[in-house]
Amino acid sequence: MNTFIQQTVTNKSIAKKSIVSAFVSSALISSVLLSGCSVATTEPAKANYKQQVVELVSSIETGDSAPIGYINPHKYIQHNLAVADGLAGFGAVMQLLPKGSAKAQVKRAFQDGNYVVTHTEYNFFGPKAGFDVFRFEDGKIVEHWDNFQQISAVNLSGHTQFDGTTIVTDLDKTKKNKALVANFVNTILIKGDMANIGQFIGSEDKDYIQHNPNIGDGLSGLGKALGELAKMDMPMVVKTNHKILGQGNFVLSISEGTFMQQHVAFYDLFRVENNMIVEHWDTVETIPAKADWKNSNGKFGF
Repeated sequence: MNTFIQQTVTNKSIAKKSIVSAFVSSALISSVLLSGCSVATTEPAKANYKQQVVELVSSIETGDSAPIGYINPHKYIQHNLAVADGLAGFGAVMQLLPKGSAKAQVKRAFQDGNYVVTHTEYNFFGPKAGFDVFRFEDGKIVEHWDNFQQISAVNLSGHTQFDGTTIVTDLDKTKKNKALVANFVNTILIKGDMANIGQFIGSEDKDYIQHNPNIGDGLSGLGKALGELAKMDMPMVVKTNHKILGQGNFVLSISEGTFMQQHVAFYDLFRVENNMIVEHWDTVETIPAKADWKNSNGKFGF
């Protein structure tokens, strides 16, 4: 479902910059640390994890320093490969960001146990669509993953990378919806068993709303995109699924593979309704060579 015909080629020249700038809230944290301010170590006032993360991500634009207290300053595992581990690794990132240029508007957020997922519209060295995943431990954020992609124009069906449903519903169906998406990823994306795609997505174009900037709605849009990739002899290959996170009608799949002959991370957000996948948003990010990593945690490590 994350078939980007031109995206990775377009992003190749900005991939390193995109990754460096990926976790925008880290810049604010670095700024506070470098200026000598202390970080609160006591657990913040009662708030759910999702709200804390939304406040943290949004703080890069609002300038609010209070959400820094949601992070454990003694244990912060970073999976953005262009940022050094821990809070100290963010100082250099801050220096790269032109003052007052950042934008961070969370479009979707949901919580799965100790994990929180956000889907955010960023302006960070240019406009970016981004997913962030945060893990909490003992009431504090201790780990972070992300995946970014340049924002493009509306797709063939007139959808952006952010519009569509934002409200989390069907909380009683979380387990079932996560199992459906896990089965879809394994059956269709990894094994390539397209004969069974009707088990997951309806046959009419209206049955599947697509937010990938290079694919139109429905199975017809997907088929056209796959055909173009085949002509280019550059197939999309999903090799491994690393994590499925979800709440109610939203499920995020985090996978690894190749696209346009690049080693990439696939982040696919699906909306499920009546036991069928009905909407899709995604990002694909090139994974840098290991020699260029600023930390040893890897892109995944769930």
